[in-house]
Amino acid sequence: MAEIERKYLITEEDFSEYPHTDIVQGYLSISPEIRIRNANNQCFITYKSDGDLVRDEEERPISLEVFNILKMMIIGNFIYKTRYHVPIDNHLAEVDIFKEQLQGLKTVEVEFSSLEDASSFPKPSWFLEEITNDPKYKNKNLAQASLNDKTLVKKNV
Repeated sequence: MAEIERKYLITEEDFSEYPHTDIVQGYLSISPEIRIRNANNQCFITYKSDGDLVRDEEERPISLEVFNILKMMIIGNFIYKTRYHVPIDNHLAEVDIFKEQLQGLKTVEVEFSSLEDASSFPKPSWFLEEITNDPKYKNKNLAQASLNDKTLVKKNV
């Protein structure tokens, strides 16, 4: 199934009033992109095609036991983040507040039903630079980033 998403850096906001999920994810493969994720003990394996705004994505549930076996095979670092689900008009924004080695990085992704919907989206004032097409902010690349690379977090205000 294809997904259409735009991604932005964001300013500091308090999202504590919104539902959230603690996520741990790692990558078994970068190309093709194959990810495992544990979100509040709900585990998944996901395939994503290459691309920026439009990508194919297939996700399947796996058991916690399978996740714990596969996590020993990840490439690079685990990504730790809290994801807040924030409604914006008729969209649901996924705000990711990163932890551990990516502490300070804050992004938001908004999924759209069509390219027209994506192009006409009026971004809120707390959205900063769009990073949809910036490969260094793809999670698969963040998992490969050096633990000392602070260029990823310094742009957030």
